[in-house]
Amino acid sequence: MFTGIIEETGTVRSIRGGGSGVVLDIEASAVLEGTRTGDSIAVNGVCLTVTPGKGHFTADAMPETLRRTSLGALAPGSKVNLERAMACGGRFGGHIVSGHVDACGRVGRLVREGIAVLMQVNVPHGVLKYVAEKGSVTLDGVSLTVASIDDTSFTVSLIPHTMASTTMGMMRTGSPVNVEVDMLARYVERMLDFGREQGAEPEKKDITEEFLRKYGF
Repeated sequence: MFTGIIEETGTVRSIRGGGSGVVLDIEASAVLEGTRTGDSIAVNGVCLTVTPGKGHFTADAMPETLRRTSLGALAPGSKVNLERAMACGGRFGGHIVSGHVDACGRVGRLVREGIAVLMQVNVPHGVLKYVAEKGSVTLDGVSLTVASIDDTSFTVSLIPHTMASTTMGMMRTGSPVNVEVDMLARYVERMLDFGREQGAEPEKKDITEEFLRKYGF
């Protein structure tokens, strides 16, 4: 489990393998502290199992990961956002992030608005339904708040700190970006689907305050 608060940006040293899977070798420092073989690190929002070394770590990316995410587009020298799995008792600065990417979106418009930059992200319709205005979304591992939504995309506002301390400042129109929606939206959908499968009465399908309280929200 992650929070979407990036600890550092690493640099891809090498990529070995091909379409059947690759081994990423990533230069890092902060995320190596206390990290052991078999631990998880989110690389651009993708949860990977790592083998740490001196000043770097390696991680396998299987074909499904390469198909679903932007990791297949990385090259030696690429910068990546890094976050260790959340420690019990640590600060929860972002939101609940699983590191399981839903889709690879594409950056649309980038518009300067005062000190911030509005970044539009185009995503498949099947993903957009889980995105809510003022809700949370993860882009390349970064926890962000949704500013607005239209029929094919959503927009986030990037503050100077985010631009400087993550790869968000390197985004350009057309750049691929890993998108993970808020998992709570998926659980709500599943509970509603389960109710329909069990033949629930129509009035019991509505998401009411009582319904959410019953299921722990």
